[in-house]
Amino acid sequence: MSYRTGRACRALMLALLATSAAAGLSRLSAQTPARGATGDHKVTTPFHKPSDAELQKELTPMQYRVTQHEGTEPAFRNEYWDNHEAGIYVDVVSGEPLFSSLDKYDSGTGWPSFTKPLVPANIKTKTDNSLFMSRTEVRSAHADSHLGHLFDDGPKPTGMRYCMNSASMRFIPVKELAAQGYGEYLKLFQNAGAQHK
Repeated sequence: MSYRTGRACRALMLALLATSAAAGLSRLSAQTPARGATGDHKVTTPFHKPSDAELQKELTPMQYRVTQHEGTEPAFRNEYWDNHEAGIYVDVVSGEPLFSSLDKYDSGTGWPSFTKPLVPANIKTKTDNSLFMSRTEVRSAHADSHLGHLFDDGPKPTGMRYCMNSASMRFIPVKELAAQGYGEYLKLFQNAGAQHK
């Protein structure tokens, strides 16, 4: 075997070893268990979003259409538009905390509306040019769920209206916060003198 041929063989073997190692790492990350869509507590880091097939199985048709395909549920015919109970709203896919009942108000639109997010880092916005207009879409940071839209016609002090879809969120009452892994938010309601129901 010539020197040049031997060098080519070694290079080929090194390339094969590198490919095998990469495939092994890929298999390991694929074996990391994904969290279920509706049974989550808090979002884990890093969050592994379930596959589209899993989401279709775990979510209701409306939840799937809203969160994964930028759908909009009917006004006044959704779960939380008229909810006055104290608690927090979390992403229905990841469980990441999004909004608090302390910042919820009746916007008269028929959708749950908030003046600000509970955890700003869990919210991201982007320009939405659908429906022949430019709007600000609101999405969750970890699950990338479509939540709703942001408007600048809200009440003081923020002047913002986070107009959300009930189908994109899960409500956790104050009395269940600790049991569901969100005990750190209890002090917000204790400080505000919110009534436990």
